[in-house]
Amino acid sequence: MKRILLIEDEISVVTFIKKGLTEEGYEVSVSLTGEVGFQMASSFQYDLIILDIMLPDKNGLEVCKSIRQNNVKTPILFLTALGTTENVVIGLNAGADDYLVKPFKFIELHARINALIRRNEQSGSDDSQAPQHIYQIDDLVINDDSKVVTRNNENITLTATEYRLLLALIRNRGKVLSRLDLLESAWDINFDLGTNLVDVYINYLRKKIDAQSPNKLIHTVVGMGYVLKIKS
Repeated sequence: MKRILLIEDEISVVTFIKKGLTEEGYEVSVSLTGEVGFQMASSFQYDLIILDIMLPDKNGLEVCKSIRQNNVKTPILFLTALGTTENVVIGLNAGADDYLVKPFKFIELHARINALIRRNEQSGSDDSQAPQHIYQIDDLVINDDSKVVTRNNENITLTATEYRLLLALIRNRGKVLSRLDLLESAWDINFDLGTNLVDVYINYLRKKIDAQSPNKLIHTVVGMGYVLKIKS
């Protein structure tokens, strides 16, 4: 049975999430405060942490940073009412693996949880014998063995999700990938969530990959999706 830690102070949200996840076969532990949640995350083993940002004592950003500083690598999914790109970026940079904006549908929460747990289990497998893979387009280089991304010989820091998204694009360079293709590649979600999740992450990538270069590599194909290519 997968164990989930829910750090959330809104009782109605706690009740909604715990009921739904319990019915899906998860064991859910709850903390109503950030400090207690941090202690629980540091003391016990969980498969996933669901973390609200707006907490009464220690906000979720601080909790997330403290968890990561304590070398806890459990996937963290942020719940936030602050859905602007800037707020999401701050959350991801604090060490979270994904985010979900309130209000949300349980089906989306469940899909995100499954994807994060599955990704974490896959990354924990021994791949030390895997061959080195290097992908390049123009001056963008990805070393999939060391997980290092550079452009014009400058290192680019990406979140885990941004990296998976960029890897999907560069593995299929020149090919138009739909939003569903990218959901499957970066999130292991094989149905349309009805959100702009992919578009938001593409914007993050553009800011990191293309913003400082005159040669834009990430292109929108209206009504179809996205493609990584050198524009002729």
